[in-house]
This record gives sequence, structure tokens and C-alpha cells, in this order.
Amino acid sequence: MPQTTLVTPVSAFAERLRSHIAIMRLDHAVKQLFVLPGIAVAMVLDQIHPSLYLLWQTMLGMMAITAIASSNYVLNEILDAPFDRLHPTKQLRPAARGAINTSIGYAQWLALAIVGFLLADGVSTGVLVSCMALWGMGCVYNISPLRSKDIPYLDVTSEAINNPIRFCAGWYMVASLLLPPVSLLIAYWMLGSYFMPLKRFSEYRQIGPERAGWYRKSFRHYTEKTLLNSVVFYAASAMLFFGAFVMRYRLEMVLAFPVIALLMAEYFNLAFEPESAVQNPEKLFKQRRLMIWLAICVALLALLLFLNVPFVGRMFPRSGTP
Repeated sequence: MPQTTLVTPVSAFAERLRSHIAIMRLDHAVKQLFVLPGIAVAMVLDQIHPSLYLLWQTMLGMMAITAIASSNYVLNEILDAPFDRLHPTKQLRPAARGAINTSIGYAQWLALAIVGFLLADGVSTGVLVSCMALWGMGCVYNISPLRSKDIPYLDVTSEAINNPIRFCAGWYMVASLLLPPVSLLIAYWMLGSYFMPLKRFSEYRQIGPERAGWYRKSFRHYTEKTLLNSVVFYAASAMLFFGAFVMRYRLEMVLAFPVIALLMAEYFNLAFEPESAVQNPEKLFKQRRLMIWLAICVALLALLLFLNVPFVGRMFPRSGTP
């Protein structure tokens, strides 16, 4: 007589619980590192000294941003489930497999948002507004009739704008200045926009043109050529506005340009690999060469942000400077 496997109520509940935790995508919390440059730049420009109070504010702020990001991921999982079933790897997500309760999922989406807003309000009004903007963009990106993820090019820029929003959240965790440098915010936005079409490019190559169009409407308007053309545009825009920030606020950071370019080139190369890690940013830590360049880049930028290098001013004198 063949044996049958009994699924007890306890094991079924445990599986459902694991699925609801999984759709929060806590492994994507690494993306909250985009908050840190906002903190560092604010401390330099506003001449803020480290303290235990600032450390506590930063911890609260990071928890708030993480809760809001998880809220957005829950919404994404629920609304994208029918489309994820057409994707070779995303079909294994809990919502796509029917492993979550949709009503509980929506309650989870709202509960995480409320927790994030309450934590943010305990830090500052600026952090609260940033969290509200991040959550709002999650709605714009996922919910019809807007659902910007289905609109070509807007799908990239509306997702990438979360980077400057995270920067602002970091900025308002510590700064008293009214606004971050606009040039740096645009550079941050364009850098995120550089990453996104490479992710789209990798997905497009893996899924194939016909199936990709069924998976996501924006893919019906893309080709490999148009995606790579947009990558060049966003990369050039990011460096243009970063250069504007450097010339206005921190000339020493011009020395980091070659390393930034090498890091961007390494990321570009990854997009051509089969089942590339650029499709799943949480897996990028397994890319040794990329991580080495990233570590060098971050260390150099941090050093140049705080260290004065007089000869740079003589090499690149501002207009009117002898």
C-alpha cells in the first residue's frame, strides 16, 4: 500500500507563515544601504559630529525605511503574482505559487506601512515625508491604472527615483539643512536608472521577446538595442550631475571618477551573463570582482568626502580662480 504524507494544521500554518515572511523580502534590505550616502554627505556639508543620539536616530530611520520597503514588496508580490507565473524564476515566489492568503497579504502591506510611518515620525518630519514618498511610489509603480512598471522608460525612472528618496531619508536622519544638493539627487536618480535597464536587458535576453511581452507590458516596446541605448543615456546623465555636485561642493571627489567608471563597467558586463545576478540585486554579493570594485569605490568616496586634498584645487581651478 503506498504511503501518504499527511499535512497537519501546524505544518500548513508554518508554511503559510514562512510564505508571508518571504514576501517581505527582508533579504533585499541591502538596498537600504542607499540611505548611507545621504547621512555621510549631510554630516560633511552641515558639519555634524557623530554622537550616540545620531546613532539612535539613524537606527530608527533605517528600520522605518526597511518597513516601508517591505510594505512595497508585499504589494508587488500580490499584484504581480499572475505575471510572475510567466517568468522562469519568479514563478517560484510565494504569491505566484498561491502560498499566501491575499486578504492577509493586503493587511500585512498596510501594517508594515503604519509601522514604518510611526518609526519615521519618531526621527524627524523629513524622514516621515521621505517614507511617505517611498511608499507612494510603490503604489504608483504597482497599482492600476497608473502602474508605471508597465510603461516603457517610465518603469525605469519611477523605480529608480526610490534612490534619491532613500538619500533624502538618510539626509533628514541627521541634517538640519533644508534641502540636499539637487545635483546629487539627480545623479543618484540617474545612477539608479542606469541599473534598472540593465536588469530589464538581462531579463529580456533570458525570457525572450515574445514571452517577455506577456510577462511585462513595457517589454513589448523594448528591444535589446533600445535598452542599451537608454543605459548609455542614464550613465552619462549620472556622471554629468555628479560632476556638477563635485564642482560645487566637494572637488576632491573628482579623483573617484575612474573607479566609479570601472565599477559601472563591471556591472554592465554582468548583464550579459546567463541568469545574471543583476536580475536579483540581493545576489550581487556573490560577484567577487564587483564587490572588490564596490569596496574600493565606497572607501575612496568616503575618504575624499572627509579629506581635503589641496592639489586638486590647483589641478582643476574654478572659473575666476588664479
